[in-house]
Amino acid sequence: MKSHILTITLNPTVDFCTTAPHIEPGPKLRCTDPQIDPGGGGINVARAVKLLGGQATALVAIGGATGAHLLQLLALEGVPTVAFQGPGETRQSMSVIDQATGEQYRFVMPGPVWREDDVPRALNSVDQATGEDSLVVLSGSQPPGVAKDFPSILASHVKGRAARLIVDTSGPALFHLAEKPREALHVLRMDGPEGEELAGRPLPTREDTADFAQSLVRAGVARIIIVARGADGSVLASEDGSWHSVGPTVPVISKVGAGDSFVGAFTLALAGNEPVEECLRWGVAAASAAVMTEATRLCDREITTKLLKDCTVTKL
Repeated sequence: MKSHILTITLNPTVDFCTTAPHIEPGPKLRCTDPQIDPGGGGINVARAVKLLGGQATALVAIGGATGAHLLQLLALEGVPTVAFQGPGETRQSMSVIDQATGEQYRFVMPGPVWREDDVPRALNSVDQATGEDSLVVLSGSQPPGVAKDFPSILASHVKGRAARLIVDTSGPALFHLAEKPREALHVLRMDGPEGEELAGRPLPTREDTADFAQSLVRAGVARIIIVARGADGSVLASEDGSWHSVGPTVPVISKVGAGDSFVGAFTLALAGNEPVEECLRWGVAAASAAVMTEATRLCDREITTKLLKDCTVTKL
């Protein structure tokens, strides 16, 4: 029996992606019809799970007309959604591709500022939506006004419901999580530069990354630590050992959504009780599939399945 997957997005966005013949300051830039998608870390994880043939419920803070538009977009994609009232107006973001160079410009808005009483409302919604053996995924940026200890507070709420927490975060929230053991924190994922910042030293080799990840596992920060190494795949450490997985070389069209596709595929495999090294392989395959698609289309199921057989897994 698969575990229920719940994703949390405190700072969602409606993503607009368009192209222009050439990007330069001054003249009006005539753009193509935009591709409009629901966005934000947790939302993209839930969308990736859906694309891969699974199902995840997206818990989303919404506000205003843009929030209503976001819910419509999620409904059109068939993603089950639990919405709660967030402050202000849901943000919008835009990416523009320069047709002449192929370069992508990404404009990301901060989102509305959260007040002190907004956080308890979010936690109450999490409590109501989380069941026993749920996999709760927190991914994406924290809104302005939300303290760095929110993931730690969330871990205590998840623990009380016999659920497992998966966190993909950065900055002060990541450092706060790494300060001491968190019993309910099952998986903690970070990018390579974030790992080096947390380690306080360069991690040039896969073995360096694995040693650092294992130190966090031994310290009880999380049962599973994942560090992404960009084109060199990802390293996973658990109490059972360390693994590295990398996919085949693929054409890179857009890196948007690669990390969320990894988390979605990894979580879906984990929900199906796959071994951790197989979960890692699924994550790497989905991330590779995501970079082959335009804008926020994330991981195609057929492409991910094809890439899976060419994703190597090596025990370190």
